[in-house]
Amino acid sequence: MPSSPCKLASPLTVLNGVGPALAKKLERLGLFRVEDLLFLLPLRYEDRTQLVKIGALQAGVRCLICGEVLLAETVYRGRRNLLVRIGDGSGQITLRFFHFSRQQMAQFQPGVRLTCFGEVRKGSGGFEMIHPEYRVLREDRDAVINETLTPIYPATEGVQQGRLRNLTDQALRIMHTEPPEELLPDSVRDSLDLPPLTEAVSYLHRPPADADVERMLEGKHPCQQRLAFEELLAHYMSLRSLRLLAQTERASALDDDKGAVESFISDLPFELTRAQQRVVDEIIEDLARPHPMMRLIQGDVGSGKTVVAAIACLKAISCGVQAAIMAPTELLAEQHWRSFSDWFRPLGIEPAWLSGSQRAAARRGALEAIADGRAQLVVGTHALFQEGVEFHDLALVVIDEQHRFGVHQRVALREKGVSTTGYPHQLVMTATPIPRTLAMAAYADLDTSVIDELPPGREPVATIAVPDTRRDEIVARVRTACQSGQQAYWVCPLIEESEVLDFEAAEASYAMLTQALPELRVGLVHGRMRPAEKERGMQAFKDGLIQLLVATTVIEVGVDVPNASLMIIENAERMGLSQLHQLRGRVGRGTRQSHCVLLYKPPLGQLARTRLAVLRDTNDGFVVAQRDLELRGPGELLGTRQTGLPDYRIANLVRDAELMPRVQVAAESISRFAPDKAATIVRRWLGDAGRYGKV
Repeated sequence: MPSSPCKLASPLTVLNGVGPALAKKLERLGLFRVEDLLFLLPLRYEDRTQLVKIGALQAGVRCLICGEVLLAETVYRGRRNLLVRIGDGSGQITLRFFHFSRQQMAQFQPGVRLTCFGEVRKGSGGFEMIHPEYRVLREDRDAVINETLTPIYPATEGVQQGRLRNLTDQALRIMHTEPPEELLPDSVRDSLDLPPLTEAVSYLHRPPADADVERMLEGKHPCQQRLAFEELLAHYMSLRSLRLLAQTERASALDDDKGAVESFISDLPFELTRAQQRVVDEIIEDLARPHPMMRLIQGDVGSGKTVVAAIACLKAISCGVQAAIMAPTELLAEQHWRSFSDWFRPLGIEPAWLSGSQRAAARRGALEAIADGRAQLVVGTHALFQEGVEFHDLALVVIDEQHRFGVHQRVALREKGVSTTGYPHQLVMTATPIPRTLAMAAYADLDTSVIDELPPGREPVATIAVPDTRRDEIVARVRTACQSGQQAYWVCPLIEESEVLDFEAAEASYAMLTQALPELRVGLVHGRMRPAEKERGMQAFKDGLIQLLVATTVIEVGVDVPNASLMIIENAERMGLSQLHQLRGRVGRGTRQSHCVLLYKPPLGQLARTRLAVLRDTNDGFVVAQRDLELRGPGELLGTRQTGLPDYRIANLVRDAELMPRVQVAAESISRFAPDKAATIVRRWLGDAGRYGKV
């Protein structure tokens, strides 16, 4: 929030009724300063602008009524209830309270008038309101009817709605006497037909009785779009500042490899696709500059991102510096270590391995080789950026499955490479394609390359959804496929049986399949195995010694077995689209037609039915990602729980995606012509988290 000298920038304790204890509770809602209250928008609204006659009430409606207490009594029906009967001449209704005090009971004397707000329900003796909000009216007072709709705010324990409304009232009064700076240029607001900030904030907190509530609940009202636009702008400019900073920082210019890359590409047992070659050219061009490369490679499963990363690493190594590859899981990191060892060993390059589960002696040896430069290429998990890891001359960092790491984590690895020659180049990869508008918001600090072409000869995977009542048919299909020389995966979500979740666990499925298919060689791999044991299982499958591999989702990324052409996924209705697409990508890597069977437990809910239909209809990862975004939001797609990015308060990356191209244009304009406003916008919305790179 802005550090302006006005009262809006003051701590919440300047407001009436806010002491240290309440301030601590309000922090749980992200409220620290007065101005924060302006951006705590209501979740919904209630209409208390008109009284409804009791005789005209309808079940299921929330409304405001006024009546006189006719009777109040305590009854015991399983538990103690306070029943208060009120009427207004047109009809009667019962107010029911389960939690009440002696003092509260004393309020409901016959003849006392009340206003009540709540949901009307059908009870055994007519209409009821359960625990309504109520107010006792003095004899000389009429019922208080609000002039505006009543906001319902996000709640936290110990802070009632009435208290939040009182605090926002105070904040709104301060805003009108000391208006915050209007940071969006008039030209931007006019082009989008957006209202000024103070008008938008006032309207959203206290909308008039005739407000279009439906449009507001959809987040499409111009006042909401006004705030969402500025918030998207703040996040975008914060990430862009990292990119602009990188353009001013120094890095080793990697432009002298004496033909090593060209020789490596010509010796590969396959030709690069046009898309791979285009991305390689972009990377080589970036690495030759004396500023840190910050590039994201997006590519669908099986598009060949790993060999592109290998070429980038070879470029760095042949220029006499170190490269590091970080993967989110040991299995994927091991896969990279094997692939890179196979490619680089003939060139006299032995990749070093570093992980959290390494034995002490092996770890010491790896750390020494990394520190003195003997390890030209280092492959590992997040252990690469932990304390005690010192690189000799790290000039290139490759991060796989970017969405599983946070901005903070990749910045930490980048800081490992700071040396007298500057910062390391950075290449991040994801096999989870990100829709363009979302990539604008989430990866504004990176240049983006897309490998949008699969290697020649790859057939799209045929996908079907089958109820688990037909399990025997699927087992027979596995038998036929494996006996014809193919291999198959059988994927289960859990390792052991769970009493809570009715999943088929990997160990139970392994036992069932071993018994049902005695003629096949069946293997088992799951995340709780020791790395060496897991490695033996995967290697045996890759070598063809195992025909059917039963596994948990540890095989989601990184495993490449071209002969595997059949994938069975248990409980597919429980998984997200992106994860299902990743798993499906483990087959279809050879020239043979491959199949994926989504085994589900009926009956299917609407969301699960939609997800499975998407998988049946398309193999395009970008289409899958867009549908996943629409169905589940950006959290899973970007891994926001891991990224450490601040949550959006008002903007919604799915709903407001159409604003992103305008946000880009506005950001360029503001950064060029009003850079002081750019910094203030970021502070207003992100506060001290505005610089991701300095955490």
